[in-house]
Order: sequence, then structure tokens, then C-alpha cells
Amino acid sequence: QVQLVESGGGLVQAGGSLRLSCTASGSIFSLDDMGWYRQAPGKQRETVATITSCGSTNYAESVKGRFTISRNNAKNTVYLQMNSLKPEDTAPYYCNADIKYSRYASPRVYWGQGTQVTVSS
Repeated sequence: QVQLVESGGGLVQAGGSLRLSCTASGSIFSLDDMGWYRQAPGKQRETVATITSCGSTNYAESVKGRFTISRNNAKNTVYLQMNSLKPEDTAPYYCNADIKYSRYASPRVYWGQGTQVTVSS
């Protein structure tokens, strides 16, 4: 079984910073694309940032210049550094990853349980 566990959420004032981490564990042959998503109450899920296995990144327009996604393949971990946080960044944040459990298996998408980020004005 594969499990993704997020950490690093919390309460911060506007303008502050947080760093989220998401670590994959279990039967893992390879980690492909990884990403962070958020879904505020009453809103659609938003793709915040994604990163490929080679390190190519993409960001939502709303977070460009403020958030940075990175990964440590040796630790099976993806990070989201969030700076200059705004109240509208408040939401639960979820990570996901495309994971192969063996060389010949097709990748499957796994999700973490979410970590709450709250930004006060």
C-alpha cells in the first residue's frame, strides 16, 4: 500500500510564510508527477502547483511569484514553500502523486489527507 502524508499547515498572518511537505511511503518503484491542490469551501478544486520527475514546474496564476514547489526524490517528498500569504490562500491543501509500485505497473494517482492553511488578515 502507498500512503501520502502532508504536514506543515497552520495559522499565519497575511504576508507570512508556510512550508508544506508531503511524503510518500509504502511499495514505491517510482514517483512521477507530483502536485499540490486546494479547495476552499464553496469553490472548485484548484491546481496550485505541479512538478514532474525531471523538475519541470507549473503554477496557478494566483500563486506565481509567491509559491515554490520542489521535490526530493531520495526522500519521496514534495514541498510547497508559500510566501506573502493572503487571506484568499486559506483552504485545505492536498498533495497527489503518480506512483508506480513496480517497473511494469501503470502509474496510479494517490492523494494525501490534506493539511489546513489559514491566513488571517
